[in-house]
Amino acid sequence: MTIIDARGLSCRFALRPGAMAVAAAVALFLATIAGGLAGYRMNLTPSEPLGLWRIRLLERPAAIGDLVFVCPPPTPAIRAARERGYLRFGLCPGGYAPLIKTIVATDGQCVHIDRSVTIDGVELPHSALSPKDGQGRPMMPAFADRKVGRGEVFLHSVFAGSFDSRYFGPVPASGILGLAEEVLTYAP
Repeated sequence: MTIIDARGLSCRFALRPGAMAVAAAVALFLATIAGGLAGYRMNLTPSEPLGLWRIRLLERPAAIGDLVFVCPPPTPAIRAARERGYLRFGLCPGGYAPLIKTIVATDGQCVHIDRSVTIDGVELPHSALSPKDGQGRPMMPAFADRKVGRGEVFLHSVFAGSFDSRYFGPVPASGILGLAEEVLTYAP
């Protein structure tokens, strides 16, 4: 590599293999944060393992148990969550970053929320509601009980502090970007 300084003098140097690997890793990291690199995203929130994820095309209808990337709809609950800092900026409509969540209920299933979530009368494990957020503020109201509508999915994460459908309700399945696949992650 040649660098020319302000005086017009040139200097040649070679990057060592280790430095090239670090430079490539930093470039990949910055590219994924800045909007993704061909279907790759960085997860920087602890509702799923942190690190590099891939969005894999979903070539069938979304199903219960699918771990997906989904764009949250620009509803009042989602806007309030962004103002509180629960959601990051990103390329989804409304300027939100995609969420990584598991689909736990679909079209026609009855969701009841009290201290935890029940779906069709069966309690969802790890679904207790948090009365306060991580900063000690009262948590936003949970969504009202109802059936999941046609073309909607109810999302969940087992992480206790996750902001998911317990608080903002079902979301349109049309917002699903694809399946979430871990590439290089770690659990904090």
